[in-house]
Amino acid sequence: MARVLIPLPTRDFDPSEAAVSWQVLSNAGHVITFATPDGQPAAADDMMLTGQGLDLWGAIPLLRNLPLIGFLMRANSDARNAYAAMIADPNYAAPLRWDSVDPTAFDALLLPGGHRARGMRDYLESAPLQRHVADFFEAQKPVAAICHGVLLAARSYSARTGRSVLHGYKTTALTWALENSVWKIARVTRFWDPNYYRTYLEQAGEPEGYMSVQQEVTRALAQAEDFLDVPRTDPEYRRKTSGLQRDAVDDARPAFVVRDRNYISARWPGDVHTFAKAFAELVK
Repeated sequence: MARVLIPLPTRDFDPSEAAVSWQVLSNAGHVITFATPDGQPAAADDMMLTGQGLDLWGAIPLLRNLPLIGFLMRANSDARNAYAAMIADPNYAAPLRWDSVDPTAFDALLLPGGHRARGMRDYLESAPLQRHVADFFEAQKPVAAICHGVLLAARSYSARTGRSVLHGYKTTALTWALENSVWKIARVTRFWDPNYYRTYLEQAGEPEGYMSVQQEVTRALAQAEDFLDVPRTDPEYRRKTSGLQRDAVDDARPAFVVRDRNYISARWPGDVHTFAKAFAELVK
């Protein structure tokens, strides 16, 4: 049995990445503690739960309650059921404060992601969380990060080396191909708020994708080749990269998960069952 810490932002985290991970780890017998900025329970990105607001009519009252594309892009039923169970957990209702976390009290750390800027930026830019992440890496404890959670790890710097804790590790994260594909869709279906799927946008003079998760994470690594994506020789390449298929507890074919020593990473909610199972085995 391991004591696992899962920090979350106040709002807008991805429900699949947090809840499925919680469920898999809990079912494996591990004890989960949550942490939020103010010690109050967090709330997931509501659009990823309901699908409302992701269609062309998503800004219109009443009509927004009839999602179409939103049904395809929201968390699937496994993840929604896991989220309902997670928020009913007494440990979820009584999180620690980020600034009161003692990393020595935990055996492992899991970093979920999310993309909605209003909530996720506080999480990704948190100095206390970055220090905690660095402490876990310095102690060589198991760490798992998925999607934008990898960006939090990349922004966490070792006091000993002055480099990102991911420097020298191989990792994956939300790829630019996946991030760009949903951004293009949202620019049409959510035209009044076209950047919903981009947490950070490029500034004047920066090439497209410069502030994507993949490119920022890659800049923190020892070499660009340490960022891994699905190889074209993979027999399940299309299934893994289409963005249309998600893994399940008994089907890892659509997933792509990378392990390097004490660290496990994955790209998006479609990897989360395989990601969480790999981490549960590592911390065991």
